[in-house]
Amino acid sequence: MEKPILIIGGKGKTGSRVAERLQAKGKEIRFASRSTGFDWTDRNTWAAAIEGAAAAYITYYPDLAAKGAPDDIDALAKLAVSLGVKRLVLLSGRGEPEAQESEKRLIASGAEWTVVRASWFNQNFDEGQLAPMILDREVALPVSSVSEPFIDADDIADVVTAALTDTRHIGELYEVTGPRLLTFAEAINEIGRASGREVAFHTISNGEFEGGLTAAQVPADLAELLVELFTVVLDGRNEYLTDGVQRALGRAPKDFTDYARSAAARGAWK
Repeated sequence: MEKPILIIGGKGKTGSRVAERLQAKGKEIRFASRSTGFDWTDRNTWAAAIEGAAAAYITYYPDLAAKGAPDDIDALAKLAVSLGVKRLVLLSGRGEPEAQESEKRLIASGAEWTVVRASWFNQNFDEGQLAPMILDREVALPVSSVSEPFIDADDIADVVTAALTDTRHIGELYEVTGPRLLTFAEAINEIGRASGREVAFHTISNGEFEGGLTAAQVPADLAELLVELFTVVLDGRNEYLTDGVQRALGRAPKDFTDYARSAAARGAWK
C-alpha cells in the first residue's frame, strides 16, 4: 500500500490546493493541523503526524517570518528524516530573514528537499486578510509606491505538487513570482475593474495600522507578524521578478488580471 503524503496546513490557501491536485493524481494524503492534533507550539504532537508518510509539504503557522520558526523547522525536518520521511517540500517567503534561515536548516537536515519561496499571494485579496477591507470598499495599509510581484496560489500548488511527485525537483529552490510588478493601489484598481466595485486605497502610517489591528482585536502574535510583513518586508527588497514557475513547470505564471477576473466571476467580492 502506498504511503500517504503529509500536508502540514492542509486547510490553508496552498495546502488545500495541493491536496486537490494530489488526490486528482490518485495519491493518498494525510492532513496535519490543530484539528487533527498537530500543533506547531507542541513538539510532542509532531511524530504521530509524520510517522509513516512518504513525503511532506510544510507550511508554517503563522508564518516563517515569525520568531522561532527556524528552530521549529530544524526540529521538524530532523524528526522527519529520523522517522524515514526524507522527502520534504517547504513553503518559504521572499525577503524574510527568519524564512531564509529556515530554508538553511531544512537543507542541512539531511532531507531530500525542495524550497518554494513565494511572494505575496493573489488570494490574500479574496481569501485572506485584505478581503474584509475590499468588501468594505476601502483598503488602508502602511504601503505606498512599493511594488510586489503577486503570485497565484494555484501556481504555487502546481509547483509544490510537482516537487512532491517528481524526483527531478529534489535539491531545487524555486523563487516564484507573478509575471509583473504591481503596487497595492494598482492591484486594488484591477480588482475594482474586475468586480465592478469601487474600492478606495489609502496609505496610512505604521501607527494607524497598528491601532487598527488593536481595535479589530487581532491576536497580539498575528498583529506583530502583520506589522512586520507590511512595514519591514514591504520596503522594496522584493521589487523584482523571478523565473521559478517557468523553471519548475515550463510555463508562465498567472497574471493578476486573470486572477481578479476569475475571482470576481465566482463572486469573491459580492
